[in-house]
Amino acid sequence: QVQLVESGGGWVQAGGSLRLFCTASGRTFSDYAMAWFRQAPGRERELVAIVDPSGFGTFYRDSMRDRFTISRDNRKNLCSLQMDRLKPEDTATYYCAASTRYFRTGSSEYEWWGQGTQVSVSA
Repeated sequence: QVQLVESGGGWVQAGGSLRLFCTASGRTFSDYAMAWFRQAPGRERELVAIVDPSGFGTFYRDSMRDRFTISRDNRKNLCSLQMDRLKPEDTATYYCAASTRYFRTGSSEYEWWGQGTQVSVSA
């Protein structure tokens, strides 16, 4: 089992930045890929970014590639999402997720999930 806890969400004005954190416990952190998803009210959960177990391989949703950066620190069991130049349409609950399979884009491919952290961006 893997337990995931997100932190770092909050409110920010458009153009600002936030950094989200996901702290993992349970299994060996470097055994699994990490991802961030988000879900806005009335919308489906969508993939934001993925990082492989090594931390060197990443994948981004096209619309976020130039503004978001995913990273991980396997010594600290920590996965981060740096979000820059935020837009009101980035407002959502952000979830971190873990999978023993790499670079899977569907939410059903992820075995473990955090509880989510809210990000609100005002115009």
